[in-house]
Amino acid sequence: MKNIEKLVKSLIALPKETEWVEFKHNNSNPKMIGQNISALANAAALKGKQFAYIVWGVDDETHKIVGTDFDLKIAKKGNEELENWLISLLSDNVNIDYAMITINGNKISILKISKAVLFPVKFEGEEFIKIGSYTKKLKDNPNIHSKLWKMIHSDSLEEQICKDDLEMTDVLKLLDYISYFRMSNKQIPNSREEIMYYLKEEGIVIMQDNGLFSITNLGALLFANNLNDFKKLSRKALRVVQYDGNNKMFIKKDYINEKGYASLFEQVMEYIKALIPTQELIKDSLRQTKNYYPILAIREIVANALIHQDFSISGTGPVVEIFDNRIEVTNPGEPLVDIFRIVDNPPKSRNEKMAALLRRLGVCEELGSGWDKIVNSCEFFQLPAPRITIYEENTKVAIFSDISFKYLSTEDKLWACYLHSCIKYLQGEQLTNSSLRDRFGLKDSSMASVSRLIKDAVKKEYIKPLDPDTAPKYMKYVPIWA
Repeated sequence: MKNIEKLVKSLIALPKETEWVEFKHNNSNPKMIGQNISALANAAALKGKQFAYIVWGVDDETHKIVGTDFDLKIAKKGNEELENWLISLLSDNVNIDYAMITINGNKISILKISKAVLFPVKFEGEEFIKIGSYTKKLKDNPNIHSKLWKMIHSDSLEEQICKDDLEMTDVLKLLDYISYFRMSNKQIPNSREEIMYYLKEEGIVIMQDNGLFSITNLGALLFANNLNDFKKLSRKALRVVQYDGNNKMFIKKDYINEKGYASLFEQVMEYIKALIPTQELIKDSLRQTKNYYPILAIREIVANALIHQDFSISGTGPVVEIFDNRIEVTNPGEPLVDIFRIVDNPPKSRNEKMAALLRRLGVCEELGSGWDKIVNSCEFFQLPAPRITIYEENTKVAIFSDISFKYLSTEDKLWACYLHSCIKYLQGEQLTNSSLRDRFGLKDSSMASVSRLIKDAVKKEYIKPLDPDTAPKYMKYVPIWA
């Protein structure tokens, strides 16, 4: 804890005792302290404060500094250290920090309590809340209980503090603020104060009660100069691995970019493009380079992996794996949208603030347009449809290099047929035998095999006829949900 004297003075300057601050003289009742920690942590969450405080040595009515004999570090509960006793009886989501200071010859003890996250903080299995200057059981106040849960559920991981008690110079060293202004098409302000103003407005940093600053998870994830400087996020760095062949036996290159996602995105995309095979073509006497994969699709898939990952899953982060015949992008967490509606449904994200900021910075497409661009670009290149695989705690999206229609698996053909029907429907058109042949790059001689594929897709309830009474030659199809 830093700037303690300034923090104490800012707290005693409050007009009255608030729900997130408790002033005491020498009260050292262990049970009361435990209940107050629960109540204050929950009240801070309810009031939208990052921290709550218990301050010993301040009169609770006049807010005058009177000093205290209480010291949490040496206080006991029986033969046990009071601090350890409290922690053992508080729920695991509690986070406290203790310090002492002398102001004008008076000793002050202060306990900083982080707001409740994930669920209300409990003491001895009971949830408490501050109502005015009183500590009450949360279960006896159902309206407040309901409001608290709504606040906790709306409190995203992006808004939570990643690193606190930072001087302004520390913030500017830890964050790549230059990339923020460049990507926002804004001129870098001349003063540090004005730079900090913009970072605060974006929710990248927060001003603390002691005059110092905190960096949020949003700020670190997007603009960290090095994610290793943020202990909780160090495993969230984007990794790019290139393999020799079509399996993971031999690694050719293994690259981890430790910068924040916004700062690194264009650099990583250039790195991926450099690893992708290309083909030299001569057209109209001009030499052209053709990528084996649509860059637009890769860009959107990587951006989706960064934005939609589940940050509550620890020990793993987004990975791009490049094989000879495919590219796989994996991120922690399962999709929040049914993959059969991933093209037409507006996407849902666990990290809406991150998604919104990255869209404004031009990293990803506008809301809802990402997956139709991925599918369209794969169709334009006449590549297999992107494959989505959901595991227990991860989602993997794979795009494949050119594979002949006859070598595609039945399921890949059906999935491509379904996605083609979705894209056509969104364009106000319908799937036909002709459009599906064009999608796969097949000649008219393949009409019969494509008809069989369409019949199988109907049987599997991927698609349905627009008008079942139409003559077979003119039959058109739409997605099953249309």
